Amino acid sequence: MKNENLGEFLVGDKIESSPYIFEMTIDKYCQQLCISNIGRGEGEKPEKGKKGKGRHRRISGNKFVRAIRRGYNNNWIVDNLPSAFKMEVENNEKNTRYGEGFPVGFVDKQTSLSYVHNHVNLELQYHKFKGKDGDDESYRIVGFTVEPFSIAHNFERTLDEEEGTQSTAKATINHPIDSCSNMADNQKRHTAFDMIQTPQKASGQVLFTYDVIWSENEEVQWSTRWDVYLNMNHTYPTRIHWLSIANSMVIVFVLSAMIAAILIRNLRRDMARYSSVPTEEERADDLEEFGWKLVHADVFRSPSYPMLIASFCGSGMQILCMSIFTIFFGWLGFLSPSRRGQLLISLLVSYVLMGFIAGFTAARIYKTFKGKSWQKTTMVTAIGFPGFAFTIFFIMNLLAVSQESVDAVPFHTMFTMLFLWFGISSPLVFFGAFLGFKKDAIEFPVNTSNIPRQIPDQPWFMGTIPTLIIGGIMPFGSCFLELYFMMSSVWQHQYYYVFGILLVVFFILLLTCAEIAILYTYFQLCGEDYQWWWRSFTTAGSTALYVFGYSIFYFKQLEANTFASYVLYFGYMALVSFMIFLMTGTVGLLSSLHFNKTIYASIKID
Repeated sequence: MKNENLGEFLVGDKIESSPYIFEMTIDKYCQQLCISNIGRGEGEKPEKGKKGKGRHRRISGNKFVRAIRRGYNNNWIVDNLPSAFKMEVENNEKNTRYGEGFPVGFVDKQTSLSYVHNHVNLELQYHKFKGKDGDDESYRIVGFTVEPFSIAHNFERTLDEEEGTQSTAKATINHPIDSCSNMADNQKRHTAFDMIQTPQKASGQVLFTYDVIWSENEEVQWSTRWDVYLNMNHTYPTRIHWLSIANSMVIVFVLSAMIAAILIRNLRRDMARYSSVPTEEERADDLEEFGWKLVHADVFRSPSYPMLIASFCGSGMQILCMSIFTIFFGWLGFLSPSRRGQLLISLLVSYVLMGFIAGFTAARIYKTFKGKSWQKTTMVTAIGFPGFAFTIFFIMNLLAVSQESVDAVPFHTMFTMLFLWFGISSPLVFFGAFLGFKKDAIEFPVNTSNIPRQIPDQPWFMGTIPTLIIGGIMPFGSCFLELYFMMSSVWQHQYYYVFGILLVVFFILLLTCAEIAILYTYFQLCGEDYQWWWRSFTTAGSTALYVFGYSIFYFKQLEANTFASYVLYFGYMALVSFMIFLMTGTVGLLSSLHFNKTIYASIKID
């Protein structure tokens, strides 16, 4: 096993050396790897016995058969370069798919039987360069392609085994193997393989063989050998990402125009009316006693559950800073997919270090609400969301362990995460909270009355549910195209590298959340409803509901075949959606707070 970093453990990458032997620039043909008994085939009948009262019982096949039918792939790496899969497409042309491995076998459409890929052509490309001395030539691998075949090899084996002990069998294979062409010409060998009519069934004794074919490639340099993988096999060209940005810009333009038309015009009219000196006739009509000025003595009243909303804002700000930090460094090129596990390590480390921001933000907001239980608030911020996330992760990992999945994280890695949580993140939260409580509370331009004002009945479209439904549409619409690529990277193991475009889309998402929260806050205050703290948080945070709904739609593209697959997918997507809720909700609340402070500071209050 290869030593792996924390990110590889969390992703589930477990790299192990294989018995395939390569020698630089030396071609090899029909190398015999091993003979393996992979089990009884599908549809075969076991011998008669007492169980079943002598009746034949049909079985569904061995593990190989189940893996083939479920679409499992072999994922190989040479010199940190993933294997590309060369496959046949229409008109007998060869197409190469990068970064997804190659299938264990295939199912014949006519017979519905499973066949195993027991022979592979391993094509490696290298680039020459001068060594340090300038005289000796050195080589670097710049390409790795696998072309699998299913060949029913003709071979014999002699067994030298102890009586009744199959595991101690030794095989002697006749040389040469008749079914394996010894032609040195690579093109002729491909033709010979393509003409083979008898593929190897996924059952019984199977001989595994391989070819190693080297070729020089002067065009591809060491620094550019990952380009073909980062292009995602040309399935998702860069122009689609630019289409995502264009779509986001259109939504931002429409929303900004709406805010300019509604808010700016109405605000100017309101401020002119509120700031003017009323005449005696206007005082008699009491024209100024309506609108958002009427609730100036209640607009900054502390919300219900102030500790909870302060903790949510602290965790949301921590997630926001983590996201900006990671995407920015990815844009600078520090998080290349060739550096396995670095992306997840960056997310984890940046989240831990941003614990200071979480504590500081929660403390400032809670002190603004004139709260007294600052120790309890700090504890909730330090343990609340991280504890919830770790609990979900631990339960999902136990499920993965029960299914013997390679994605299961070792328990010693769990202790590393606990150390990062309690040893680094929590102390930083307490230190940030200490400094936050030392600073003065946020000052408001108007005073708050002792007796709260009664809130009149609101129209139906300003209710909680309609606001949640409408509030998340535009923020989600600004990022759903890029969300598709990110989910494909996570759940279909595709490579994501366009961090520059992601950074632009991410800021557009934040801007859209801020604008939609400000717009609904203004409408709410005009209706004389001053309870905007939670409403602004949930309005912008409702983007997470659409993200989770989109994950249900996206799940149809995946080939889930067990109950554990459903639990793992929706469990992790629910956790991600909750993180998005905290982040976008925090942006909406802070934007509305800044908006309210601005408009109430611009008018005269008697």
